[in-house]
Amino acid sequence: MNGVATIRSVGHDLAAKAVQVAVAKGGEAGCPLVAAVVGATGELVALLRATGAPFPSSQIAQDKAYTAASFKVPSPDVYKMVAGNPALSGGIAAKPGIAMFGGGLPIAIAGEIVGAIGVSGGTEEQDTQCANAALISIGATQY
Repeated sequence: MNGVATIRSVGHDLAAKAVQVAVAKGGEAGCPLVAAVVGATGELVALLRATGAPFPSSQIAQDKAYTAASFKVPSPDVYKMVAGNPALSGGIAAKPGIAMFGGGLPIAIAGEIVGAIGVSGGTEEQDTQCANAALISIGATQY
């Protein structure tokens, strides 16, 4: 090796299972959702949109996942990190792809963050519950 660290990222099989579980959980609650999984570097790995999910939810789910993967914390924690600094919070919020509200969770397996899931279409609580159900289904840490 040349000293370059390998970045481990969530694979397609786990990502596909995660989005299926999140969307099914939303369906059980009568809430059509969109779920997106990104890898450790923020690239889209899987996306599933339930019939009837709000159209903007496709991009919002991806943004929540990207935010959680980028900062390695649940998406609402990013807001908590920057809320006391108007310049920082305004600057971060203005960046494309950043969503600082509930529904984005890192995917941590065996203590290593390998990506994130974002869920959109319900309330923040519903989105987060469905994202956690997906994490449980793939053996990842629940938030």
